[in-house]
Amino acid sequence: MADDDHIEALLAGLSRTQKLALVRGATDPEGTATGYLAGVEAAGIPPFRLVDGPLGIRAEGHRATAFPASIATAATFDSDLAHRQGAAMGREATALGQDVLLAPGVNIIRVPQCGRNFEYLSEDPVHAGAVGVGLIEGIQSEDVAATVKHFVANNQETHRTTVSAEVDERTLRELYLPPFRAAVDAGVGSVMTAYNRVNGTHMSDHERLVGDVLKGEWGFDGYVVSDWYGLESTVGAANAGLDVEMPGVAEATDDGTESYEWPDGIPDATHAGLFGAPLADAIESGEVPADRLDDMVRRVLGQMDRFGRLDGSPGASEDAGELDSQRHRDIAADVAARGTVLLDNDGVLPLDDGADVAVIGPNVDELKLGGGGSSETTPIHSVSPVEGIEARAEGAVVSAFGIPPIASVSLFDLLPFVGEDEAADDEETADREPSIDDAVEAAAAADVAVVFVRDATTEARDRESLALPGRQDELVSAVAAANENTVVVVRSGGPVELPWREDVAAVLEQWYPGQADGDAAAAVLYGDRDPSGRLPVTFAPESEYPTAGAERRYPGVDDQAHYDEGVFVGYRHFDDADVDPTYPFGHGHSYATFEYGDAEATAEQTVAVPVENVADRPGREVVQAYVRPPSVDGVDRPDRELAGFAAVQLDAGERRTVELSLDDLAFSRYDPASGWTVDTGTYTVEIGRSSRDVRTTVTVER
Repeated sequence: MADDDHIEALLAGLSRTQKLALVRGATDPEGTATGYLAGVEAAGIPPFRLVDGPLGIRAEGHRATAFPASIATAATFDSDLAHRQGAAMGREATALGQDVLLAPGVNIIRVPQCGRNFEYLSEDPVHAGAVGVGLIEGIQSEDVAATVKHFVANNQETHRTTVSAEVDERTLRELYLPPFRAAVDAGVGSVMTAYNRVNGTHMSDHERLVGDVLKGEWGFDGYVVSDWYGLESTVGAANAGLDVEMPGVAEATDDGTESYEWPDGIPDATHAGLFGAPLADAIESGEVPADRLDDMVRRVLGQMDRFGRLDGSPGASEDAGELDSQRHRDIAADVAARGTVLLDNDGVLPLDDGADVAVIGPNVDELKLGGGGSSETTPIHSVSPVEGIEARAEGAVVSAFGIPPIASVSLFDLLPFVGEDEAADDEETADREPSIDDAVEAAAAADVAVVFVRDATTEARDRESLALPGRQDELVSAVAAANENTVVVVRSGGPVELPWREDVAAVLEQWYPGQADGDAAAAVLYGDRDPSGRLPVTFAPESEYPTAGAERRYPGVDDQAHYDEGVFVGYRHFDDADVDPTYPFGHGHSYATFEYGDAEATAEQTVAVPVENVADRPGREVVQAYVRPPSVDGVDRPDRELAGFAAVQLDAGERRTVELSLDDLAFSRYDPASGWTVDTGTYTVEIGRSSRDVRTTVTVER
């Protein structure tokens, strides 16, 4: 807890110049931090370092554990595991001298092509909130402040610095705000505003959402920080409730002029320093009250004190924290394996130990860490798919690329001030001459062919389509024709189209698995680990999503993206439209078989259901509860909404009663005139294995 008296005493002793130094970023003399507050040495206030990111620590010049993409963490449907990952990232931040982790991202997956979906958690707010809270509480358990982002309605990268999300109040309240509210209720230290506008106003200037809702209605007492170069004005932002400008210093140009042309999705990095002299002038003129500056500083000092930075701990100790330990490697591997989703399986999986395996794919010799952008992490230890399978297999393993490598894409390659020698282009594979014929020959000679495919996503760019890039679909089809035991392992940042799925024996979705890539893939393929991941986002043909085919909805017209679909996003849309998705939200098979008993309501918002593993092997089940509301005239509500979930490990023959707490959000609807409303009537609680696989129901009265 922060010491209010100590903070007020510090605040009283600071000059205006010293206060201004605590609300605007500066250059980190060590060059490691993503954002840096210099502190006030004369007052005993130390520097404060903020660092990317959600997939591991991106401290410049340092390596760290590269955890799976956030969407993979979400696919575990396990808040406790998210807590373990968060704690590990917190320890690594401390080991690298950082005080704040710029994570997690909890924006709802609205647009399936969004280039940053891999950094987000879910199309469902209850799920995103629960996993996000797990990460936040884990990070902060290690005395590192978490920063939840990007507040709010940042659901696309196209035109992200200018587009306005035109969204009604009900939709904001029911879908896009709840994960942030959950973060605030969990005590998150900081909130980062998004680049986009909401209903015409830039989020850094949005007094109603930042000042009235976040700070006023929700009682958030941490600090609000801008996204990097995301501050639009001085007076508007300060009076709206923004507390810290980052990075606060402009990117130097080669000739000292502001002459760059900034690509779409890239903020103008010469537009900085608005909380420097301009804020001082605004306070002097009375446009910004002096007590607003005091509030900004008080909030920053409050979090510094809360996490021990004002008394010199824990970051001051050279021995503090933990970096690339076996414990952290194990957590990264655990998340990667447990986040893997078995989409289809005709019985070929798990693989026999002695099977001869052909490992095929354009990038099988390199691991898939994550997407491009501020979350990029450089690991100390890593395992490629070929290495992982070779280490695990007892039979022969051969490999073939089949087609040219799928190049990664990165925000950093798009920056106008990045030279050619700094770009992340991979030239090592340029001399390959792969052949689909070679891949087919390898597949035909093997007992099983395992094809690894991938997409390429990055911050600041949306995907052009949900099709796999390059000739990967052609490669899969050719291999499947040569070997009936073809398994496809998909590594994607969100949903992709799989036109060959009925022609292959099994499909695994591995997301971006991070440094444990090959080990995690082998563990699931050979059955050392049960594939207990579940889809946090619906897979469907691109044309079936609510944002498809309507430019007004995405990417928008005249810099306005109209959220006309309202709350009918993800599985809510597919239910409402009565469309069968390719794979529904919550879907995922197991190597074990589970039977559900009859559910019962044990309290007003608690249900219990017996679950038994009737297989001859252990398995991990994700029990999901959805609420169907009563009909109310004139009110259009989703058919069902996720209310709770629990991941449970069961040995062969083990039976356990699983208790699920049902979230208020699933029972409530937001009425702009009267606020949150719970309609009187009978609510049906559906319990099962996905949003479309219901095993038992129970009713509750409200």
